[in-house]
Amino acid sequence: MMRYHVDLNSDLGESFGRYVLGQDEAILRHVTSANIACGYHAGDHNVMRRTVALAARHGVGVGAHPGLPDLLGFGRRYIAVEPEDVYNMVIYQVGALAAFAKAQGIPVQHVKPHGALFHMASKEEAVAQAIAEAVRAVDPNLILFGLAKSALIRAGREAGLRVAEEVFADRTYQPDGTLTPRTLPDAYVTDPAQVVDRVIRMVKEGKVRAVDGTDLEIRADTVCIHGDDPQALPFVTRLRERLTEADIGIQRVGVR
Repeated sequence: MMRYHVDLNSDLGESFGRYVLGQDEAILRHVTSANIACGYHAGDHNVMRRTVALAARHGVGVGAHPGLPDLLGFGRRYIAVEPEDVYNMVIYQVGALAAFAKAQGIPVQHVKPHGALFHMASKEEAVAQAIAEAVRAVDPNLILFGLAKSALIRAGREAGLRVAEEVFADRTYQPDGTLTPRTLPDAYVTDPAQVVDRVIRMVKEGKVRAVDGTDLEIRADTVCIHGDDPQALPFVTRLRERLTEADIGIQRVGVR
């Protein structure tokens, strides 16, 4: 029996109409949780249905991936929204995905905010609380994914939800535990070997090195694999191999 376990999640279902993004079917063979776009930042009704069906076929946990209403900016641009807007947007999007999941005869496992909404919820207490309350209102059994040690994780716990603390292998961390903004040159870790080593350390030691050289205490319940990255497939394949070699089992959240 392996001593350590971690979930691998990926943001999927982000194609739209005639525009194809990502390698969803191939990625779904290797991850344990799928965060499926709900039509606000990406995805559409056809893509949602198809992605839910693919996840069900591969036995992958289905999660809603609600974002800001910003198809043009892929949900990564900051938009000033009121907590009431956030609450209603999350209910709307989670409800849409839940309907597709019900049609496939499978449950929705979790909710993970996307892009700018995810980062806002990591820092802004009001946004985090609105998301947590919306998730609880839809289904208190849902697992809330959030940046490890963030405001969203705290809000989820305060709302009585199960939470999964998420880490990012290919993104650098600021000393306060937030992710380095994508606009900065040191936002990414590009060496595949270093990326994998960081994941192993986060899972086994509970630590990650920040950009200033300090070690941050961190909990790794689930690791994000960016599905729109052209190197996502070879990376997740290699990551699974290395994790197994390091005595770390790959297991969906909520089943252990």
